[in-house]
Amino acid sequence: MSSAEPRRIVLFRHAKADWPQVPDHERPLADRGRMDAAVAGRKLADSGIPFDQALCSTATRTRETWKLAVQELPHRPKTVYEERVYEASPGELIAVLNETPDDVRNVILIGHNPGIQGLAEVLAGEAEEEARERMSRRGFPAAAFAVLSFDGSWKSLEPGVATLIDYWTPSE
Repeated sequence: MSSAEPRRIVLFRHAKADWPQVPDHERPLADRGRMDAAVAGRKLADSGIPFDQALCSTATRTRETWKLAVQELPHRPKTVYEERVYEASPGELIAVLNETPDDVRNVILIGHNPGIQGLAEVLAGEAEEEARERMSRRGFPAAAFAVLSFDGSWKSLEPGVATLIDYWTPSE
């Protein structure tokens, strides 16, 4: 792999969760969420991004989202369940991503709002206009994902260094 090849980060919000009488961390996916997670997985597979690593919140709804989405991918990346992703701010998520080993090119981060949307906005110093416009108009609904690219090491990931290259929601 060329060192000139950009790294890619996919920021993937968990699919629609149910609201049973359980602690927030233990909320499962709703029926629609299970369907949307699989659809998102197929769309991720269509992107052709060969994920090297997945960073997933430890919350039930994110783990279920990832379990359904990853089944659609041609290659299952190494998955790290990271409790710091749950309820994380964009800055906290950057700190987690900064710890990614340099031999990892492409990462998918499965997490929660408002952190995931905030991270997409903070990282994207540049954007393909259509992707930025769609993300601005639609927000970051359940099961949506944004694809960003950047050059440099994971330790150099900071606000404004990435380019938003794609954005997708289940309603598309």
